[in-house]
Amino acid sequence: MTKEHIAKLLSEGEFPGQTGRPDFIETHISWVFLCERFVYKVKKPIRYSFLDFSTLEKRKYYCEREIELNRRLTDDIYLDVQSIREISGRFYIGYGEGEIIDYAVRMRKLDKNRQMDVLLSNNKVTDSDMKNLAEKVVRFHKNTGIIFKKDVLQIRNEFNDLKSEAEYLGAADSALIDHAIESSDAFIESYKDLFFARLKDGYYRDCHGDLHSRNIFLLPDPQPFDCIEFNDEYRQIDVLNEIAFLCMDLDAFGQQGLSDLFLDYYNNLFPVIKNEKDRKLFVYYKSYRANIRAKVNSLRARNTGNDAGRKLSLAEADKYLTLLDQYMQML
Repeated sequence: MTKEHIAKLLSEGEFPGQTGRPDFIETHISWVFLCERFVYKVKKPIRYSFLDFSTLEKRKYYCEREIELNRRLTDDIYLDVQSIREISGRFYIGYGEGEIIDYAVRMRKLDKNRQMDVLLSNNKVTDSDMKNLAEKVVRFHKNTGIIFKKDVLQIRNEFNDLKSEAEYLGAADSALIDHAIESSDAFIESYKDLFFARLKDGYYRDCHGDLHSRNIFLLPDPQPFDCIEFNDEYRQIDVLNEIAFLCMDLDAFGQQGLSDLFLDYYNNLFPVIKNEKDRKLFVYYKSYRANIRAKVNSLRARNTGNDAGRKLSLAEADKYLTLLDQYMQML
């Protein structure tokens, strides 16, 4: 679908069981329609270095993968794939006639006020929430597939890809990025044996891949959702890399106490940090995750049509770059 199609779907489209116009959210890779009972997620027809939604067939495939993978961690949230059809110039979701122009993932709508990032902003996430979440993530990590074949040093290229955003972000950020890349290269060279050892020891698993507070509902039972379906390499990672994302996100909220608590709970149940080298690797993974968030927000700023949205995304990118720099100084 094009932006024009999306605008028409939002203003005139038919959504099953919906009486009014849905709310709408745009991310850097998706358009999301929030109806009264359901949420419909449409993938943008885009291609980046890390994903390819450029054809209708690929978007259908990744819609199906999104449901399959997210059902590993959620209960009755991911429902099915719905066709989007055009009939006499109007757009319909789920109808059986007309030309299929795209597909949408249909999810059950949950209470936005129970989303973890909202709760963090209101200082309503408890120690008990951290314990429950750690237990849920540990159960998942212990039972998901173990990965024994992977280029563990590919993370160097993923980290260094931030350089592609340096010119857009400006001179000051460009200097910070250059320093971070130099530090990352040096760390990987010094610790490369540890990366390979953790792969051999079974710490690389088919994880969630995008585990941060905006992708978790506390109902109060934790429900992590929206895992990475578009790139297996980003999801099949060291479990320490996975939990580093959540801990980095908690740090970004100024909640280092909750970050430390989650790590302690998790590590007691599933010991993944056993010595100082492991702890240094955890900090490196946090820097990598801050790097990725900076890049995502830079891409979002590039593709945002309004000035206010662009400034907000750039401010977020700067926040994560600052956090990245702080982590690199700890290595």
